[in-house]
This record gives sequence, structure tokens and C-alpha cells, in this order.
Amino acid sequence: MNAEFFEAVADIEAEKGIPREYMYDKIKQAMLAAFRRDNPECEENVEIILDEEKKRIEMNVNKEIVDEVEFPETQINLEAARKLSRRAKIGNIIAVPVETKKFGRIAAQAAKQVIIQGIREAERGIIYEEFTSKEHEILTGIVSHIEPRTGSVSIRIASNSEYTEAMLSPNERIKTEVLNEGDRIKVYVVEVRNSTRGPQVLISRTHPGLVKRLFELEVPEIYDGTVEIKSIAREAGSRTKMAVWSEDANVDPIGACVGPKGGRVAGIVEELGGEKIDIIKYSENPEEYVAAALSPSEVISVTMLEDGKSCRAIVPDSQLSLAIGKEGQNARLAAKLTGFKIDIKPESEAETEL
Repeated sequence: MNAEFFEAVADIEAEKGIPREYMYDKIKQAMLAAFRRDNPECEENVEIILDEEKKRIEMNVNKEIVDEVEFPETQINLEAARKLSRRAKIGNIIAVPVETKKFGRIAAQAAKQVIIQGIREAERGIIYEEFTSKEHEILTGIVSHIEPRTGSVSIRIASNSEYTEAMLSPNERIKTEVLNEGDRIKVYVVEVRNSTRGPQVLISRTHPGLVKRLFELEVPEIYDGTVEIKSIAREAGSRTKMAVWSEDANVDPIGACVGPKGGRVAGIVEELGGEKIDIIKYSENPEEYVAAALSPSEVISVTMLEDGKSCRAIVPDSQLSLAIGKEGQNARLAAKLTGFKIDIKPESEAETEL
């Protein structure tokens, strides 16, 4: 039976990746707790031996050899001690084996409880470690359930050989996107938390990081660092503005992202359900940067204001609505992208002020 116990622990280690030392330690703790529950007077004088080499499992109570026993839980008389060891002497400590029947019941219950709990905890730990390493990365998931009342989507995501369920909340969904059970989608891992219910993987389809990682996957020049994404402003499902830069004068950062015949950006737009993506060239010159950010509108001039956080952009009268965008979206994204508050004026109004 002991041999079967050690073989079972070895099998669990091989199948689940749970170190046997971890399980042995937990089993010992549970056995001690169970024994002390029935024998509260025995505290630090109980020891358990799990000898893997000899396939031996023992529980002993260490007792002091005395002339007259006052505390049977911690003391033993010389006559009884001599039955265990001929060398027993008054004042010595001797290991007294726990009755086989009682020990077997405790061991079986403790082992079962600990192995079940240990497997659960270890699996949670393995999942947590695996998915923590994927924070701020993209993973592919399969839609397993859609809650019709709230709109929350349960997605089964995988990383290497580990799987877990993650909840895509309504706020993290692309509003225009229709999902069905069984769909394969890419999600951005925002954060991994370790809770009492196990690891919680927070995922998103609206996070700007999703766009950034999709471009890294699609554009080799971004992946190898030749082209750098400086900033992203996004209104998921509608429009994204992305500023890119390359220190290599021979590399066109916008062209690299768009790809031959627009193939690279087209794949990302498709993944995002038709979301428009404006790719602009980053500039350390604030005026140039703001003017580019207001694309596709033409910009006559940009003037930085004294506070250093605001600017005024002058656009042709015919381009005013394009610069502002539908419901102010173009101006709002440009401001978010650049970090400047942008006051857009038509050319005619600017001339009148002059």
C-alpha cells in the first residue's frame, strides 16, 4: 500500500507538474493537523516520516521516559518504553508509533484531502504563472458562452498547454462586433490577478495595446525595432490613430505599417471588424506632430500657446468639418494622441481675428 502511495504521488507529478516535495509537505501538515485535532495535548511532539526510498510511512509521538506517567500524551513509563527499545532509560525521548489502524485512517483522509487541494492549488499556481507571463500580450481564445442579459462573453484562452476561462466584459467588447459561440478571436491580456477563486485573467478587445500588438505581429519592422509606435489613441470599433517613427532615414514608417498594397493594415482592420486606422508620422516638433495628427484634414498652421499644453490649428474653411470629424472624433483622437489640447479654427475666422 505504501508503494502505491508513492507511485500515485509520482504519477501526479508527471501528469500535473506538481512537485512531489510540495505534496509530501502538504500531506504531512494535514496529517499532523488531523492527529492534533483528536489529540490536542500533543503539539510539537508528533513527527511524520515519508521515506520515498524505503517506501515507508510512519507517524510517531515523541515521549519522555519517566518513572510515573502524569501526562500520557507526552510521557511513557520505562517498562512500556523497553518494549520499543532495550536501551530505553529514564529521561530519554523515545518515538512511539501511532496505532496502525488509527494512523491509517488519518493518513488516508489527509492524503486524499491534500492531494485534491494540492492539485487545485498547484494548477492555479501553474495557470497564474503561465498567464502572468502573457500580460500585455495577445492570446487567441474561443468564445464558449455569451450572457444575453449582460453581454458578457466567456472566452477559453490558451497559453502553451494551459487553458483558463476569461470574461470579456461589455466595456471591453467592441460595440459593433457580433460574436457567436465557437468564434476564434484575439484578446489583449490587460492584467492577471490571483484571487481566492483562482487566477483571474482580465482581457480586452478595446485596449489600445491590442492594436499595438497586432501591428507587432503583422509588421516585421515594428517587431525588430526598426519602426517604433510612439502613441496610440483609440475609440474601439470606430477609429484609431497611431503615431509611428523610425530613426532609419531609409525606412518609411507609415509605408512599413501599411504594407504592400495595404495588405498589412488591411489584415488588422479586418481583425478589428472594420475599425478605421489612421497612421501618421511622429515628430518631436509639436506643430508638425499636431498637424499630422489632424489627418486626413489639411492643416495650414499650428501655433503652440503659452501654457505649453495647448495649441491652435488653422485649417481651410472647406476642411473644418473633416478636421473636427463626426461628433468631434477626429479632433478628440488627435488631442489624445499628441497630449495637447487642440483649438481648431477655420482660415476665414483666423484672418478676421488678425
